[in-house]
Order: sequence, then structure tokens, then C-alpha cells
Amino acid sequence: MHVGEDNMVKEKSNSYWIASTKETNYPKLSEDLSVDVAIIGGGMVGISCAYYLKNEGFKVAVIEAKRIAEGVTGNTTAKITAQHHLIYDSLIRKFGEEIAQQYASANIWAIEEIAKIIEQNNIDCDFIRQPAYIYTQSEDYIKQIEDEVKAAQKLGIKASFDTSLSLPFPIKGAVRFDHQAQFHPRKYLLPLAEKIPGEGSFIFENTRMKNIEGENPYTVITDSGKITATYVIIASHFPVYDHFGFYFARMYESRTYALAMKIKEKFPGGMYLSAESPSRSLRSQPYEDGELVLLVGEEHKTGQHKEAAEHYRKLQEFAYEHYNVETILYHWSTQDCMPIDDIPYIGRITSTAANMYVATGFKKWGMTHSIIGAALIRDQIMNRQNPWEEVYDPSRFTPLQSIKKFFEINADVAKELISGKLEIPEDTLRDLKEEEGSAIEIEGRRIGAYKDDKGEIHLVDPTCSHMGCELKWNDAEKTWDCPCHGSRFTYTGEVIEGPAVNSLKRIKLGE
Repeated sequence: MHVGEDNMVKEKSNSYWIASTKETNYPKLSEDLSVDVAIIGGGMVGISCAYYLKNEGFKVAVIEAKRIAEGVTGNTTAKITAQHHLIYDSLIRKFGEEIAQQYASANIWAIEEIAKIIEQNNIDCDFIRQPAYIYTQSEDYIKQIEDEVKAAQKLGIKASFDTSLSLPFPIKGAVRFDHQAQFHPRKYLLPLAEKIPGEGSFIFENTRMKNIEGENPYTVITDSGKITATYVIIASHFPVYDHFGFYFARMYESRTYALAMKIKEKFPGGMYLSAESPSRSLRSQPYEDGELVLLVGEEHKTGQHKEAAEHYRKLQEFAYEHYNVETILYHWSTQDCMPIDDIPYIGRITSTAANMYVATGFKKWGMTHSIIGAALIRDQIMNRQNPWEEVYDPSRFTPLQSIKKFFEINADVAKELISGKLEIPEDTLRDLKEEEGSAIEIEGRRIGAYKDDKGEIHLVDPTCSHMGCELKWNDAEKTWDCPCHGSRFTYTGEVIEGPAVNSLKRIKLGE
């Protein structure tokens, strides 16, 4: 196979979802105000919470550090599915059939709830029903797939076993879920967001939370004002405030890469994900007078790969090997919070916190879990019974199911924290080429340096403002990434993703 000379990975990453929709322009918070509910984060969880709660008569304020629906929500694969890799047999074995049933029922409900919201609000968002498949090319996964089919059927999911698929490569077997769906996430969310402002409710963009003080009511401190609220919802992907919930010790962050391409052949429909690693996810998306094919994969822990651009190249090689690729129009990466027991944390942020809620740890399945999270939190605020509280309870104690993963995650954090402090940079300013970044040593001090395309040098303190881990340079996105808890920063030091809320210190030579 010969891919040819392609500069795609050298260009700035660009999500199709963001590029194909209008830029939002909500105001920045400019004065102190009081509402019933303050929502930190303007992605799918935050907008969904605001939509539900405003409909119930609450006055809400959504604050987003940048632009709404441009973070994880704007970089998703946008599958609306109850098929979350090979999870149901594992859930039954680890937690029992009752908990597994709650998880399955919640996600089946979420698919239909999104469909209902789309219909009720007459939203044109490329919503299409599709079957979803987990396939394998290895005999080693056949029994796991067969067990998954049986487990899913036991839980009421329309699942079946297939031995062949309309893919350009052979498979050994696949589990099929019928009546799943896909959509364009921003075409769905932006019309919902438009319904929120007014009647005492607000959306504020470019408004970063710095701290939360008090209780009953809370005061949310931002970089441009204060919001007083009876209820606070942390919907910032990774909690930027965890009220001693220690979420940083119960999750890690994982990066995945995506290409959106035009191919000469017709894509067969359906949504596909490999059981084995490196993962390969495929689905199509309506595009102009044809379609795009989305190819996603190459997972790794955030901040723990020296050449992130290599992951784009590997996806590109896979694409050219199996398809007649006309052009690759978009490429981007995304980040997922991976919980230690494979189940998200949704509900009261801790057992002792009054009126503060969280929705996080969606693994790679944020579309259904966002709407589940919004509905569950709405019900808790309104003191309604919700059938899924137990499975998603953030305060659950699952030592037998998660203790090994807990120690693995935190041992890795400790290793990265110590090794980063001991690392002696090898590069100097003279070594930097244009559009390259690296940790360098100047007068015995570790400094993060980046040379832009005009030759200007940008220097920052490459110590994460969250908990002090040493950041690693991401050559694909031109960012500083934290290998401990997944915070990410621009080359000038601004926060891209939390849990960090403070920028990096900029360095001037001679300081």
C-alpha cells in the first residue's frame, strides 16, 4: 500500500461537527447574578440539564469556559447507542443482573428520549436509525462476543450474532444491536441551547469557573463575576470542582483520533467498532450531496505518547488499505474520562454535598449518558424517584470490582509525577524548528518552549496547574498535555481541558 505524500497531520485539526455549524456568540458574564441552578459546562450534559430544568420552571445559568458544544461534545463520534463495547456480560458478572439491567434500560431509554426531543422541537440534525456492531477479526474474541449477545438478550436488548458484515475486510464474528442511532451533535444541541436564555435564564460563554464557595446557597466564582445559586451542576467533562469526591483518583483520561473522509464506494450503513486493539470505529455521515466516512481509533492515555501525530498516520494507512479514498477533509482528536469500574458517576457529587451534582466518567459513550445524566440530576433536584440512581451513584463503593484498576491508575499517576520531576530535558532553544515544541532546560530550570510558524518563541512553566505533574508536548495538536489527570493547555498556557482551571505561567527570559 502506498498512501503518498499527505500533509494532513501537519495541518491544524478541525472537527467536522464544528466546521459544519455556525459559531455561537453568547455573552460573557459581566455582572453578579442569582439563579436557581448554576451549570458548569456547556456541552451536551450542561445544555440538556438546562433544557430540562428550565422546562420545569427553574431559572438556570450555563457557564462555558470557551464556546458551547465545542469541547468533547464537538469532537465526538456521535453514536447514540446502548452498545458500549463488550460491557453487559461483564456488568452481570461483576455487579449482578439488577445493576446491569439498570444500565441497559437507561441507555435504551436515552436513545428514544433523544428521538422524542428531536421530534418535539422539530430539529434537523441528521438523526438516522442504524444497527450497531462490535466485530472481531480474531478467534480470541468469539466467545466474548457470543457471551455478550446472550447477556444483552437477557437484559431486553435486541441483539444477535453475525458471521459476516458488509465491510471491506473479513471478520470472525460480530454482535449486532438493532434500533440504535447516529446524529450531528451540534445540529441537535444548538437549537436546544437557543431555548434557554430568557425569563431569568442565561448562557454565558468565555466565562471560566475559578472556585465555588459557601453552601445553601453556593457562590460560583468566575473570571468575570459571581453567580449565586441554590443548586450547582458540574458538567465540565472532568470535574473542575469535586467537593472531596476524589474523582481524579477514580478516573483517567484517554485520547482517541478521528478522520472524516470521502470514499469512492458506497458505505453500507451501520456503525462498527472492533473488539480488539488498536480500535477501529467506522460510520457514515450525510455530507453535501453524498456522505463522509468517519474512521476513529488509536486510543492512548492523555499525555503519555511522544508522537501523537503517528496515530493519525496509522488511521490514514488503514483508510487507504481498505477504501478508495478520494480525500480526507477533517481530522480531530477527543478525550474521554474512563472510570475505574466502567460505569459513569452521575448524581450528588458526594454523599454529604447538599444540592451539588456531577455527571462524568462516560467512558466513550457520552451521547446516551449525557441525556441520562441530565434526567437523573433533574429528578434528584425535584426529589423524584429515578430508576437508575443506584447504578450511577457517584458514592458507590465497589472495591472488589475496581480495586485493581484504582491502584493501576494511581500508581501510574505517581510514576508520571516522579519521573516528570526527574526528567532532564535534552533539547535547547536552538534545536526547535518552526511549529515544534519541547521541554528545554534554561539555567537549570525546566521550561516549555514552542516556536510558531513566524519563528516567535512561546515559553511557559510546564507544570500542570491542577496538581503539579510535568506536562508533555503533544505534536499533533500543538498543546501541553498532563499525563496524570488529562488537563490540556495551549502553547501559550491557556486551559483547553480540565480538571485544571488556572492557566500556565508564561515565562520571559531573564525572569
